[in-house]
Amino acid sequence: MTKQGRLQWAGVHWYAARVRSAVGMLVGLCLVSALAHAEEGKVKVFAAASLTDVMNVLAKQYSQQAGVQIVPVYGGSGTLAKQLEQGAPGDLFISADEKWMQYLKDKQLVQTATIKPWLSNRLVLITPLTKPLNIKTEAAVDVNQQAPGYWCTGDTLSVPVGIYAKQSLTSLGWWEKLKNRLVSTQDVRATLNLVERDECDVGIVYASDAQSSSKVKLAGEFAENSHVPIIYPMAVLPQASAATTAFYQYLQTPEAKKLLASYGFKPLD
Repeated sequence: MTKQGRLQWAGVHWYAARVRSAVGMLVGLCLVSALAHAEEGKVKVFAAASLTDVMNVLAKQYSQQAGVQIVPVYGGSGTLAKQLEQGAPGDLFISADEKWMQYLKDKQLVQTATIKPWLSNRLVLITPLTKPLNIKTEAAVDVNQQAPGYWCTGDTLSVPVGIYAKQSLTSLGWWEKLKNRLVSTQDVRATLNLVERDECDVGIVYASDAQSSSKVKLAGEFAENSHVPIIYPMAVLPQASAATTAFYQYLQTPEAKKLLASYGFKPLD
């Protein structure tokens, strides 16, 4: 097996445990009635994987303040959207791009009036802690000389970070040079994990992910005009309870915004 094949397998293997857990949970949840998932006192949040760290803190803080159980479900935005389309019970959806929010809107699976651009982020390059690089994201620079080896990011067809990454690489004229040594992952946290374990030489992730890990080094940043704006929209799902609306509003408070900013996100007004 080639190294790229081993890397692909490593990403899949790492993600498999998460998938098995998520599938088991999803099967159980699908047996719960619509009334149960709208149960007062519990809010199920389907959130992009890059929100994992900060959402865990927000959920804990809000639960302590309001006495409401917040149950986050994390994954690639496309994976989460498909789960909701297939009937997974949920109350709030937060995507890492506007594409997957539009997907659910078109299928009338979110409350349109509640769709709100909530956060922004930046697209950066990371390397393993022990192999730091300084990568200049300039079209005139030879990327093969700057950073040989394997790169990884989310799937460039369905995972938001991968979609943004392909746009940036294309704008720099790097896509054709890199595509054959680019490893696709299921979500941005899988990418981060591969770089942390020194199984991928360069990763393309969000600034918030790079900030969250002590096992990687920031190697560079893509210009904001090299890709469409990174927007995290959120929306309440059709059968959500009053508790969901309250948590949705809490996520827009100065308290929540301050915490989000400390984790590397940019709250949007």
